[in-house]
Amino acid sequence: MIIGEFHLANKKQDNKQMKTILIGLIFFVLSPVLKAQKSSDSIRINENFDFDWKFKLGDFKDASSPGFNDSDWRSVQLPHDWSVEMDFDQSMPRGASMGFMPGGIGWYRKSFVVPVELKDKNIFVLFDGVYHQSDVYLNGKHLGFHPYGYIGFGYDLTPYIKPGQKNVIAVRVDHSNAPSSRWYSGSGIYRHVWLKVTNPVYVANWGTYVTTPKISKEAAEVKITTTIANSGISDKNVTLESEILSDKGEVVAKTASTTMMPKGMMSDWVQSVSVAHPLLWSVRRPTLYRLVSSIKIEGQLTDRVETPFGIRDVRYDPQKGFFLNGENIKMKGVNLHQDAGSLGTAVPDRSYERRLEILKEYGCNAIRCSHNPPSPEFLALCDKMGFLVIDEAFDKWKSGYYGAYFDQWWQKDLGAMLRRDRNHPSIVMWSVGNEVGEQGDTTGVGTSRARMLVDYVHKTEPSRKVMVAIAPGNVSKRLYNTNGFNDVLDIVGYNYQEPWYTGDKKTFPDRLIFGSEVFPYYHGRIGSLRDYFPKNPWYDVAGNDFIFGQFLWAGVDYLGESSGWPSKGWPTSPFDACMFEKSRAAFHRAVWKENEPMVNIAVADQSLNIDPGKDHWSWPHLISHWTFPQYTGHVIEVQTITNCQQVELWVNGASLGRRNTADFTNNTIVWHVPYKTGKIEAKGYNKEAEVAGFELSTAGQPSKIVLSPDRVIVHSDGQDLSHVTVKLVDEKGVIVPNDDRQLTFEVTGSGRLIGLDNGDLRSNEAFKGNKRTTSFGKALAVIQSLRQQGDITLKVSTKGLPAVVLTIKSK
Repeated sequence: MIIGEFHLANKKQDNKQMKTILIGLIFFVLSPVLKAQKSSDSIRINENFDFDWKFKLGDFKDASSPGFNDSDWRSVQLPHDWSVEMDFDQSMPRGASMGFMPGGIGWYRKSFVVPVELKDKNIFVLFDGVYHQSDVYLNGKHLGFHPYGYIGFGYDLTPYIKPGQKNVIAVRVDHSNAPSSRWYSGSGIYRHVWLKVTNPVYVANWGTYVTTPKISKEAAEVKITTTIANSGISDKNVTLESEILSDKGEVVAKTASTTMMPKGMMSDWVQSVSVAHPLLWSVRRPTLYRLVSSIKIEGQLTDRVETPFGIRDVRYDPQKGFFLNGENIKMKGVNLHQDAGSLGTAVPDRSYERRLEILKEYGCNAIRCSHNPPSPEFLALCDKMGFLVIDEAFDKWKSGYYGAYFDQWWQKDLGAMLRRDRNHPSIVMWSVGNEVGEQGDTTGVGTSRARMLVDYVHKTEPSRKVMVAIAPGNVSKRLYNTNGFNDVLDIVGYNYQEPWYTGDKKTFPDRLIFGSEVFPYYHGRIGSLRDYFPKNPWYDVAGNDFIFGQFLWAGVDYLGESSGWPSKGWPTSPFDACMFEKSRAAFHRAVWKENEPMVNIAVADQSLNIDPGKDHWSWPHLISHWTFPQYTGHVIEVQTITNCQQVELWVNGASLGRRNTADFTNNTIVWHVPYKTGKIEAKGYNKEAEVAGFELSTAGQPSKIVLSPDRVIVHSDGQDLSHVTVKLVDEKGVIVPNDDRQLTFEVTGSGRLIGLDNGDLRSNEAFKGNKRTTSFGKALAVIQSLRQQGDITLKVSTKGLPAVVLTIKSK
């Protein structure tokens, strides 16, 4: 059977090789769900396959067999990460990389029935991500082995499916070699799974490719390549109709082609259309069009696929930087790992959406997916919300975990990323690696390997430039500048190399340069380099046209890569794992949103109980509250971070004077203030006009618990979320930062509690329990809907305070 992009899977010398297909989520017009489907004339079925799985940790003989007894296995819903459910293990070898959460081997099983009416259809299963080294079986038949945990893959079930009968799919996941990444990877089927059904003549998976080679105000040329397969038993006279729909659903261009397709044939159909007066995709107005691909045989519709895309022009200039639709733009970016604190790597779509909403409001316009391809849903959100994205294939090559599989799998996994993601307008750059050991090779092997990957990308998806992020390495030699490695790259990503920006530009005037990883604070140190930066690295970007952007390491605190027990992760980002904004984040808010006047107050107190993280990336301990009874009568350091020209500081109604921002570094005015209980205020001025303000008040004793949900109405689809911020406040509503309490959470009704967090990565409390202690007076509860309508009730209680109840509607 012709099934699209495929390779031969080989399970560790298993002789039963099956054709498998590396495929991922494409956007389709959905037919009714599989279980409700009755008509054999359905054009395409795309069913979410996340529900009703059984799971058990351990390795079990015959677990792939349909008759295996799994009655004592636990019921789970995907996405699922078993590691984040487990107890922390301080004794784990190299446990800091995995957040001290174990891996192991786990099995998943799911029983399902395919209606007999679909016996003549093609049936595929698609996994958006399994971490890692997975074996998949259907009705006892081994379908294949897939080692890489960060890209989607799938299998053709058609030869082994039993229409009208019970079918059993089983998945063995082997993460016994945990930790297998430098950061927390999770374990299990941690992304969505899909069951797809097509007619014999269909658009292949990842089968649409849309580019816009010519764009003007008057018209945009849209080139469409559609891969069509005929897996039937006879030749067919096939018509492909392609329509372009505007963001309002109006048809703005269309074309059609007809040809005879022999049975067993797959071919690429190339078409071109013109869109008049195109609306361009941009970070401020991310307009999306839709390609509707319809296949007809003798006038009858047999397949229909929708592909969102954007019309935009991307250009890089070695002297002036990055241009989007002719506009010179600085990338104000962050690096992001894919975990979400208490959720581990099993991250529902709404969690990603909330994260991106917060980052967008913060002033961020770019994301580097470090260091692996993200979920398809994440990229779709970036398209919709207007982020510039670097899609990255690998962390290391031969020098990391992936080294054992690199030679056999790099092209399959890199190709999967390119074909899966090529239609996303948000992606403006491909990255084929990060801090690879080959960058310092002097034998020529490393440069040849880099050229091999870059050439493959140029051939497979040539519309975007290709980069590798370079680590400083031996700073006295920086061999990648002399061994030819950087010469084969379209763009060179500089990790922590701000001191060499201007010098390298003189030596390599045609090189495209940006800060692929930068210290978020200004005191960072690079290995043996002892130069301390007096100013934040952002000023290197703002002051040099040829540096087209920077990406903070990292944007959000993440699990793994910790500095050691008790910390479970990386704590030195502008946002903690709850997406609570830290005081230190005010700097980038000020410079990234320079046209929106702001001022923030932060107290510098190095005795604060804050996880310092690794010293190169750590910040001075800052906090935005005014409750320091221990410092009564003492002078303390207060910082006002601002993009205003002047700031005036007030304590209990008395002015401490007005100061010019230009007289201080890093958009930060430093004050030394005698501490007094009460209120501290900062007022920002531009040209003598007050344009911004910020105030803090001293907290009293905890009086009540306040619950603040981001959503009080959720969808009853079993996937949607409400994030509930929990605060301990005094009688005036001021958050109490110095009297943290353990809270007990109870969820009843049409929802479930899936995660508790407080942003402190040193906590030993279970992410999946029902108790969590506040940190500086705050915590976060993540509530997920069930597949039923009704009220979700959250009750939060603690000793000595009244319990509080919140109702969320699930519709």
